[in-house]
Amino acid sequence: MNAFEELMAVRGLGKAPEKINVVGADPVLPSGFALGETSANIHLAIGVAVNDLWEMKAGQRQDLKIKVEHAAAVLRSYMYLQVDNDQLKSEFRGQVNRQGISTPHRTKDGRYLLPHMGLPHLAERVLKILDCEYELDSVVKAVATWDALDLENAIAQAGACGAMVRSTDEWLRHPQGLALSNKPVIEIIKIADSEPQPMVQTSVERPLAGIRVLDLTRILAGPTCARTLAEHGADVLMVTAKKLPQTNYFVADTSHGKRSSYLDFGIAADREKLVALIKEADVFSQGYRPGVMARHGLSPEELAEIRPGIICTSMNCYGYDGPFADRAGWEQLAQTVTGIAHEQGGERPRLLPAAACDYMTGYLAAYGTLLAMGLRARIGGSYHVKASLCQSGMLLQRQHRIDYDENMADINSMIVDEVMLTSQTLYGEMNHLGPILKMKDIAPNWDLPSPPLGTHEAVWL
Repeated sequence: MNAFEELMAVRGLGKAPEKINVVGADPVLPSGFALGETSANIHLAIGVAVNDLWEMKAGQRQDLKIKVEHAAAVLRSYMYLQVDNDQLKSEFRGQVNRQGISTPHRTKDGRYLLPHMGLPHLAERVLKILDCEYELDSVVKAVATWDALDLENAIAQAGACGAMVRSTDEWLRHPQGLALSNKPVIEIIKIADSEPQPMVQTSVERPLAGIRVLDLTRILAGPTCARTLAEHGADVLMVTAKKLPQTNYFVADTSHGKRSSYLDFGIAADREKLVALIKEADVFSQGYRPGVMARHGLSPEELAEIRPGIICTSMNCYGYDGPFADRAGWEQLAQTVTGIAHEQGGERPRLLPAAACDYMTGYLAAYGTLLAMGLRARIGGSYHVKASLCQSGMLLQRQHRIDYDENMADINSMIVDEVMLTSQTLYGEMNHLGPILKMKDIAPNWDLPSPPLGTHEAVWL
């Protein structure tokens, strides 16, 4: 089955009655993977889930329309961000440099390994193991002195990020791949009983008006999930600690429609404020490694005691069971272990021309959260929604393949311009991609411009 059919099976409510129109087809980007079509199908599934909630509120459903080119573009949304801000421009250059190093390099045993340099403190850990400089040639030479699996294990033991390139078959035989193969692409688990909470019509005609979302995520997948909920009218409060490393360029592109505040739940007073917010929240979204929130008394089960009916949405790289579950991971590592990089590059592994695992995971997590809202409205309960970068990569691999030209042109700028917006922000005037799903009467949009971190008070509107 294709991605849309698979996601409708997760929904479990039969055929969606609305009219669905998909315009265009892959290839849009230079890859044999159906990047644009898979992304389009995920967005259409989101539209169906939004319609389920809107029907509860207003007794109506909306026809859905999407362009495959637009759906491909949002898989590298940050590349289209334009803002005249020197700090953001400098951070983007640093990110490009890190990405240039975080690619597959040949190892002593003839395999390939990707050492990830996503954030400075993680790069330091990898560089300490490799005993080399933070420079491409130095990293390449150092990786070549290791056997791939030995280096992967050493990086994991140091709490750093890196992975050996595997083929799809290798991954599906690996205990971690096997663990994921036995689960749906999104898990929606009822964790506690509570009374049904119907979707209530408000004076604001938005599907998620009145829904409150706490967003404790960073980088791409998690922030994309919460941004998607804001797109349909939710009040999203992004919460982070000042001490946590961030990539502000990504923050700027994933924070449309949100408010942003600083709280450190390791500090007692801040944790009390967070708990007060949780008591009035509908969604608690986080992307920490398994077990981290539990150490702070904020596991899904504990959150359900604090706020019966809460929806806990979790995202990570490798999933929640299996030998890799506790490992930190990123977009590039999901592509590396699941076989995507092996297939994309052939003889020499290569990453996709998009951050497909990250963005798809964010959208899939939003879809799962919407489905959980529907369950809560119909039968009650608190729910734990689980998504992972590797599961998203495996969904992509289950789709059909396409022929493409390695030298094909980029997405036509006139097509991208169809969904570009201009916002007045505290960063300065910002040009960025807008929502791409078309719904006639309840058109997705963001009510607020993207804010710098810590701009707002930690309170609900």
